[in-house]
Amino acid sequence: MNLFDRVSVDIKEAMLAKDKVRLQALRGVKKEFLEAKTAKGSDGELTDDAAIKILQKMVKQRKESAEIYASQGRPELAENELAEVICLEAYLPKQMSVEELEIALSEIITQVGATGPGDMGKVMGTATKALAGKAEGRLISETVKKLLS
Repeated sequence: MNLFDRVSVDIKEAMLAKDKVRLQALRGVKKEFLEAKTAKGSDGELTDDAAIKILQKMVKQRKESAEIYASQGRPELAENELAEVICLEAYLPKQMSVEELEIALSEIITQVGATGPGDMGKVMGTATKALAGKAEGRLISETVKKLLS
C-alpha cells in the first residue's frame, strides 16, 4: 500500500476513533497529496518519494509554527502543532541518530575527498541525495560544518 492509500485508510480510522488532532493532520496531508497529483505537469501519480518530501515539508512547517507560537506566548497553539508533527512523523522513514549521521557523513567526506570548509558544497550535494528522508537538511548542514572544521 502506498502512502496516499495508507493516509486515506488512516483518515477513516481517525474519524471512527474521534481523534480530532490526527484527523486534522491527515486531512491536511491528503489535501497536499491531491494537489501534487493534480498539479500541472503531473502524470496523476504520486510516488512514495514525492509523498515523503511533502510530509517532510509539512513537518518542518509545523515545527516552525510551533516555535513562533511558543515565542509569542501561545503554548496551546504550539502544542497542537507539535501533536500534528507526531502524527505526520509516523509516515516518515526512521530518522538517523546524530552518531549514525556523523558516521555516514564521515564516509561521504572521505569519498568526495573533502579537506576543509571550502569543500562544503561538494559534500552537501552528495550528502543531501544520499541521506534524503533519513535526516533533516539543517542537521546535515550543521554536522558537515562541524566535521570539516
